[in-house]
This record gives sequence, structure tokens and C-alpha cells, in this order.
Amino acid sequence: MDFDLAPPNGVGPLQIGMTRQAANAALDSLRDLSAVSESDRPGQHVFRPSGLMISIHCTRDMLEAIELGRPSTQTDRVIFRGLDVFALPAQELVQRMGEHTTIEADPDDPASFVASDLLLSFWRPFAADDEPEEEQGYYFSSVLLARPGYYDTPAQAAERLRQGS
Repeated sequence: MDFDLAPPNGVGPLQIGMTRQAANAALDSLRDLSAVSESDRPGQHVFRPSGLMISIHCTRDMLEAIELGRPSTQTDRVIFRGLDVFALPAQELVQRMGEHTTIEADPDDPASFVASDLLLSFWRPFAADDEPEEEQGYYFSSVLLARPGYYDTPAQAAERLRQGS
């Protein structure tokens, strides 16, 4: 199954801003009932047979972020504008994402990257850009799609509130 990242809206039935109850139901709909994982946690995350992890993060009864973890097989793919974000080497994905938007290394974790304009972040535990056999560093391990303001500094959040008032 393909999961198309559509920032800032969401992915599949999971839509940023939906209520926690609706998010729980949407997350449940992504569970493969023929192969329910013992690791599934209703209202938190599901693991599909491919190994794809789908996690929801809610605050104040609202879905604010969706995280997808790299599957171990290609039966599930996470796609952004035609790019399979977990099949491409991290370095290549960053380069190709740079054709669509600004994407920068996270200042606190240079192995990870943030495309702030798209509200997407890509994480891996360490960089191993030239070591294909080192999958955890050669490929991204997860992608997070978030609500507007999710990456704001305290000053940016205050400015966003001021402009919204």
C-alpha cells in the first residue's frame, strides 16, 4: 500500500487537526486485521505486516503530528511527490527534496533533516551516507509530518499567537 505524504494536511485518513477520537479511528483503519501486531497500541501506533510503523501524536484532543517508521519490506511505501522516502538513500532523498523546498540538517542532530516549509522531518540514528550496508544510517528511519507551528521556537510561537489575535 502507498502512503502519500500530503503536508500540511496529513497522510491517508490521518488528517492534521482532527480530533483524537477521529485520529484513533483513522489509525485503526490502517491496521491489517489479517496480521495484527502484538506491538500495536490503540491510540498510539500500529505496525503493518511490512514493518511500517504509523504513530499519531495528539495534544489538547487534536492530532498534531504523524510519524511513519521505515518498513522492512516494500509492500508498504511512503511517498512524497513521487519519491519513496524510505527506499532512497538519505543523501539522495535530501538532494531530491531540495528540488522542491528548503531542507536543512537539524542543528541538534546533523544526521536528521527538516523541511520546515513542508512541516516534514526525516530522522536516522546516525549518518552513514557512504555505507549502503549500514541501513540505519544510509536510509532514513522515520518521517514526521506535523501541524503548522510544530517547529516554532518560543519566539516564533509568540509571534504566531500575536498575528492570530
